[in-house]
This record gives sequence, structure tokens and C-alpha cells, in this order.
Amino acid sequence: MRFTLTTWNINSVRLRIEHVVKFLKSVRPDVLCLQETKCPDDQFPTKRLARLGYSHIALNGQKGYHGVAIISRWPFDATSIRGFCGKADSRHIVVTLGERAHLPEPMKVHNYYVPAGGDLPDPAINIKFAHKLAFLDEMRTAPELHPAAKERAILVGDLNVAPLEHDVWSHKQLRDVVSHTPIECEKLNAAKEAGQWIDVMRRFVPEPAKLYTWWSYRAPDWAAANKGRRLDHIWASPEFADRLSAMTIAREVRGWQRPSDHVPVTAMIEL
Repeated sequence: MRFTLTTWNINSVRLRIEHVVKFLKSVRPDVLCLQETKCPDDQFPTKRLARLGYSHIALNGQKGYHGVAIISRWPFDATSIRGFCGKADSRHIVVTLGERAHLPEPMKVHNYYVPAGGDLPDPAINIKFAHKLAFLDEMRTAPELHPAAKERAILVGDLNVAPLEHDVWSHKQLRDVVSHTPIECEKLNAAKEAGQWIDVMRRFVPEPAKLYTWWSYRAPDWAAANKGRRLDHIWASPEFADRLSAMTIAREVRGWQRPSDHVPVTAMIEL
């Protein structure tokens, strides 16, 4: 049985609902995890998605900022959210797929939107960057992000860090730019290692190959310049490592009219 999961920072689900619909009709993932939905829960386009067969939706949204959602063709056994850094800013949601979805063993899907961190990579003068570093530290120590032996778990989302040298267009030029500074890379990798997570994307596209999921709006011609970063990630617990069969990045979506600056990333798992 093949299970497909997509993660996508949509940068306003109501503004880009037609993009979501177009993608779902074309790719038909079993689960779509969205970040930066910028939408209160009671205004989320649930009816539109239900008409496409995605009637199971878990939400953690707020007006105008942040927000995460998990949209599924399969019913959930459980859903929950976690606050980080003492804030209620809608950056995490987790669902369990199991008995109701007729799975032989339960599977957890975590969806994250890590703070971007602002422009200045100095926590002493930039509270947004300080918040980001504290968030990454809390991810490292969060018990629910330490999967037990044999636990089936997936962690996806816009983690807002490009941790490896070839996750950016120029390692040398971006070492002092937020999203690729040494301290961010160190903290994200520490969170991954603490939970023994597998970096799914780099399993299929090992370094030194370049790998991007985000291209800035500031580039006059993003495709020609190709100055991207890998800010979106899919991690799997060790139990899932050998079940991952494919990974795709829908780069063409960045060229759609009024796109998000992120593109969808899809993983295929043999359950």
C-alpha cells in the first residue's frame, strides 16, 4: 500500500486556494500539510477541499499570520497541537492515522512552521532571531519529537533553515544570512539527531547535488537566477527509513501566477 504526503508553505491558503485545488487534482496526495495558512480556523476553505475528497482536516490557525493545517483523504484517530516558547502562535499540529484509516499500525504526522527569524542574525538585537533559536532548542528537547523504537512518525514543514552546504545557492555568501547561519544549522541538526530522524530529501538527492524548495520574490527572474534554498523538509523516524520509495519537488509550481515562494515537496511511503 502506497501512502503519499506533501508539505507546502502556501503563504495564505485563501489567497492561493486555486493553487491548492489545482495541485490536489493533479497529484492527489493522501495527506497535504500546509504552513503559513494565515487563516482563522472558522474561515478555512474546508467545504471546497471536502468536495475534492479531502474531508478530514486538522487546523491550528490564526488571523493574518502563521498557521498550519493537515488535509487528508483518510480519517484521523487523534489530533493535537503544541505551543512553543510560551506562545500560542499556531506553528505545530500533529495527527495520528491508524484504525479509522484501516492501517495495520498507527502513524503520526507532525506539521511544523518554524519562525523565519527576521533579517539580523543576532539574538541580542533581533528578538525574532532569538525566538527562532529558542524554538529550535525546544524542538530538540520536546519528548514527542523523540519517536519510540518501531514508532512510525513523519515530521514535515517549513523549518526555515537550509542546514547543509548544498541546500543554498552559495554557502559562502549566505553563511551570515538568516536561514543558513552556523548557529541555525547546528540547532536544526541537533533537533534532527536528538530524535534520530532521517532526512528523507537528502536520502534521495545526496550532496553535493543542489536542492531547493524556496526562491525569493525579490529575484526579477527566479528561474534564471536559481538562487534557491531548501527551507522545507521531510523527516522520517528510523522505522520508516526503508519504506520511503520516492521524493519529488514540484519546482514548476513556483512559476504559477501569483505563487507562494515555496513549492510542494512530496514523499511516497510503502506501508
